[in-house]
Amino acid sequence: MQPHATDCVAVINAGSSSIKFSVHRLPDLALAFKGRIENLYRGATRFIAQDADGATVGERSWPDALDHHAGMAFLIDFAERELAGYRVRAVGHRIVHGGVDYSGPQRLIEPVLERLERLVPLAPLHLPHNLAPVRALMALAPGLPQVGCFDTAFHTAQPALAQAFALPPAITDLGIRRYGFHGLSYEYIAATLPQHEPALAGARVVAAHLGNGASMCAMRGGRSVASTMGFTAVDGLPMGTRCGALDPGVVIYLIEELGMEVSSVQRLMYQESGLLGVSGLSSDMRTLEASSDPRAQLAIDLLVYRIGRELGSLAASLGGLDALVFSGGIGENSARLRAAVCRDAAWLGAELDPGLNAAPPPGVARISAPASRMSIWLVPANEELMIARHTRDLLEEA
Repeated sequence: MQPHATDCVAVINAGSSSIKFSVHRLPDLALAFKGRIENLYRGATRFIAQDADGATVGERSWPDALDHHAGMAFLIDFAERELAGYRVRAVGHRIVHGGVDYSGPQRLIEPVLERLERLVPLAPLHLPHNLAPVRALMALAPGLPQVGCFDTAFHTAQPALAQAFALPPAITDLGIRRYGFHGLSYEYIAATLPQHEPALAGARVVAAHLGNGASMCAMRGGRSVASTMGFTAVDGLPMGTRCGALDPGVVIYLIEELGMEVSSVQRLMYQESGLLGVSGLSSDMRTLEASSDPRAQLAIDLLVYRIGRELGSLAASLGGLDALVFSGGIGENSARLRAAVCRDAAWLGAELDPGLNAAPPPGVARISAPASRMSIWLVPANEELMIARHTRDLLEEA
């Protein structure tokens, strides 16, 4: 493929109530524009787009809520009107679940979509929203190539033992196994870290993607070895509104003894627990850190404790630890949480530089003290760039 000077790829990251997008120039994938549509299905829908310097290039709101199809129709119209001189060659999508079928990016054609739609029971609160913009674009721009990039793909190379539950083969063979998520974020970290510290290319690294969704991943030589999320994205660490790891007996008790419906249990686990549920105040770490309510501190302490437990487990899976990476909205912005996690990980040799932790330089930054036995890093999440790379690469192969 010989790119035209204004050719680009677009990236779509669709959630239950939002569509985030970015536009990247070919061939170097420099960011041209980014933006989001918020509050889909929930009242007044809002749209904003910015250029690479952060200047607003488009803004709009609607008194009545849009759905994904209407949101995508608006984005296409906006691109045709406002992004004059840019030609979108392909669109890459973040797809949360690829099951056992997809270990890498795929062209999103009808047979692939049909297989993905059969995976909806594995990610009922995510996958339908990931696929809705794909269907919308198929109808609105049928000739435009689309590429699916899967959050599970990075973890498919884990050892078989790391993927297995202790269940009979008849159950395992149905696809009941540990999948892991946030793979695009971890793939970006694995590709980026050696650029700043070449010695880490083959190292033992634990990365913590800490945001409204939170997980951790053990990597050796840039490949996933183990992860905290399992069959679903509700496993592992407590999150903004998700409970994290939960004894399955609790679910049985909620249903059989308390009489809760399955839908109510699902809502409890995904939307009413985590930082929000424990604190009773908010799912936002900034709000909790600013609060004097002891419940807010309890929620923070529980997250820090669980990160420490998982860090020990992941370090054991690697046989030691050479580097710890913080990423995601909380991991990148909460110096207080990083300090607490590293204080508890002193037994592993973790020692932060207090000044660098409090005021890290922009971008990828090493924040460990010189005496630390492991290096400690901040790597800002950039799943969009990974999706753009995969989309460009598949486009070049076509």
